[in-house]
Amino acid sequence: MKSKNLWSVTSVCVALLSGLFATVSFAKLPEPTPEAKAKAAEAKAKTAWSDKVAAYQLCKSQDKVAAAYLKGKDAKAVVATPACTDPGPYVPEVAATPASASAASAVAATTPAGNAPVVPKK
Repeated sequence: MKSKNLWSVTSVCVALLSGLFATVSFAKLPEPTPEAKAKAAEAKAKTAWSDKVAAYQLCKSQDKVAAAYLKGKDAKAVVATPACTDPGPYVPEVAATPASASAASAVAATTPAGNAPVVPKK
């Protein structure tokens, strides 16, 4: 009789713990910082460039293999293919706004409309 009671207590504890862990898994992560967003965008751009470089290298190697294969074949069977385009060196993106312009816009955004600074005319 004791073992049957032990199994019911154990199953209740497992059910409660499962419910607790299930609610924790639905927690929402905080919004990423602007630096983290910029770093992610930079990583995405670099990955896209790496993919272009890989495609270029594959195209060049396929052209080389095709040229070696077609060396002794009939010239009429050759199909014109587009040329491989070199993606060039990786160039990271630069921030669109300079620091002084972003600081000026931040001051303008925090200044109330009625208390705007007056600039004297010269």
